[in-house]
Amino acid sequence: MKSLEHMHIAIIMDGNGRWAKKKNRPRNFGHREGLKALERVAKAANELGIKYLTVFAFSTENWQRPRSEVDFLFKLLRSTVRNEFDKLQQEEDIKIKVIGRIDELEDDIQSDINRIEEVSKDNDGLQLTIAVNYGGRAEIVDALNKALNSDIKAISEEEFNELLYAPEINNVDLLIRTANEKRVSNFLLWQISYAELYFTSTLWPDFDKIDLEEAIEEYNSRKRKFGKLPGEELN
Repeated sequence: MKSLEHMHIAIIMDGNGRWAKKKNRPRNFGHREGLKALERVAKAANELGIKYLTVFAFSTENWQRPRSEVDFLFKLLRSTVRNEFDKLQQEEDIKIKVIGRIDELEDDIQSDINRIEEVSKDNDGLQLTIAVNYGGRAEIVDALNKALNSDIKAISEEEFNELLYAPEINNVDLLIRTANEKRVSNFLLWQISYAELYFTSTLWPDFDKIDLEEAIEEYNSRKRKFGKLPGEELN
């Protein structure tokens, strides 16, 4: 396997509800198992030496789901940030970052997010970025508004990138979506411009290190040309 030290993998974690339905369990049970999959995959990515892993946890459109499910998801988020993510940053040396319109969340969640980002900011392992209340178009609009409120008269792509939620993160190399869905669903629209797309029928709660390695192996078999002619491509 090629060196993964600069690689950025993004995952749309899909299929929690269908996984639970197949087992005749409530959707919330699927979300709990989806969290276990996230921990498992983050540890695997860290072991493989991957630099960045960004996952789609809650979109700006997810507010339209039933109120009971939204409330459960944020209860799970609170618990995850305070417990599971704290263990990941301590035991695995993982850096935690949360992106999205965080200022629209409840104050206690914002406080928990700020704390986990602060205590993990100097960790040297994987940077795990969780997109919460996130939309790719919203991120671009927010960056544009920052530019309009500054003294910038004209802006380059590099300068615009610095206005995004996490400008330190490389562009996405590989975008994975589980549960046999084949859409990007408004996720990291700026960052996935040259990403390789990988779709799998595996439901997210079943996704593990082997699935991750298979996706990376498929990625490594492709030729990334970035507009060059055949024979000049970058691997």
